[in-house]
Amino acid sequence: MATPTDGSLSGLTEGEAKEFHSIFMTSFLIFVGVAVVAHILAWLWRPWLPGPEGYAEVMTNMQFAAANLLPLVG
Repeated sequence: MATPTDGSLSGLTEGEAKEFHSIFMTSFLIFVGVAVVAHILAWLWRPWLPGPEGYAEVMTNMQFAAANLLPLVG
């Protein structure tokens, strides 16, 4: 029967655990970097906070888009 002093809870040696940790941290940082770039690009494309005129400006833009698109659809 194994005792707590025979090894770690994960079953990995210290070297394997360090290798896993380095791979995990690298992939996590790459993921965070891609997410940050995606959020910046989404913000540049369509900011999710209203401009100085508030949400009324957003509604005006939507009405303009609808007025131009409805003749194409119907």
